[in-house]
Amino acid sequence: MKRGFGSDNHAGVHPQILASLAEANVDHAPAYGTDEWTEKAIAEFKKQFGSDAQVFFVFNGTAANVTALKALTESYQAIFCSDVAHINVDECGAPEFFTGAKLIALPSVNGKISVADLEKTYIRRGDQHYSQGQVLSITQPTELGTTYSIEELKVLIGLAKEKKMHVHIDGSRLSNAAAYLKKTLKEITADLGVDAVSFGGTKNGLLMGEAVVFFNKELAQNFKYIRKQSAQLPSKTRFIACQFQAYFQNNLWQDIANHSCSMAQYLYEAVKDIPGVSVREVPQSNAVFAKIPSSWVKPLREKYFFYVWDENTFECRWMTSWDTRKEDIDGFAAALKELSR
Repeated sequence: MKRGFGSDNHAGVHPQILASLAEANVDHAPAYGTDEWTEKAIAEFKKQFGSDAQVFFVFNGTAANVTALKALTESYQAIFCSDVAHINVDECGAPEFFTGAKLIALPSVNGKISVADLEKTYIRRGDQHYSQGQVLSITQPTELGTTYSIEELKVLIGLAKEKKMHVHIDGSRLSNAAAYLKKTLKEITADLGVDAVSFGGTKNGLLMGEAVVFFNKELAQNFKYIRKQSAQLPSKTRFIACQFQAYFQNNLWQDIANHSCSMAQYLYEAVKDIPGVSVREVPQSNAVFAKIPSSWVKPLREKYFFYVWDENTFECRWMTSWDTRKEDIDGFAAALKELSR
């Protein structure tokens, strides 16, 4: 099958990360995160996020989100998020099911929420009839491929802290945001007052596995019980941990993020001037969003798979990944040009 543009989790495992699994697959090792690979991986996380980071490994992204949010809320509280947030649209109600808390979706522009809308929605404090706003969940980068600037984050997080709310970041592609902003992972999380991050692995070259990273030790105190009760405590934790160890060592994470983002930029340049293609904007991570005629979708997907993001407008999402090659993009652009004739 040709490399397509459906999702970065369609890609295989990065060779260096795959090698880490074989290296960890020796002899016996203690279970449930008491092994040397987990210890080394956590040390790598602390190098990237700061010495106060508390790290817990889970199996998948939805689990990372819902368990983190469970640690930040009570069932009578509310979580503010974007109307296109993954937790609101693509997790089958799991956040509300697991936390008991209510999601309040804020209107977004290109995936981003505004301070004005957050402030307007933060109402009825102390009213026993109304879910009490407790968490601001920010997706970075957003579902539409945009990235919040440092200033945008400071203002949003500042308001949340002023209102005594916790801040969660859905960071399944957080490495790509760091690459776009040219900042460290610590500079776009802990240094801004973020309380917890769902940090992605699967979309970034890992076989499977994500991490929940807390910067607020008090909130992390009971997380080990939440993780176990949610069926997310890996017995053979070393096989998740070793992948993250390889991911961070020798700045592999930056190489993967930079490549994914540069390929999105290359894709944008290759398709933006093709008649019939209307690109939303210059990519700010590893996604290109573009509208095309509905009649193009089927023949194009027969050659290169991708998803239609909005079936009403036929806006499509084209994702790049660690293994995307220029020749993949050249072939895709050639197929689009052929359809445009």
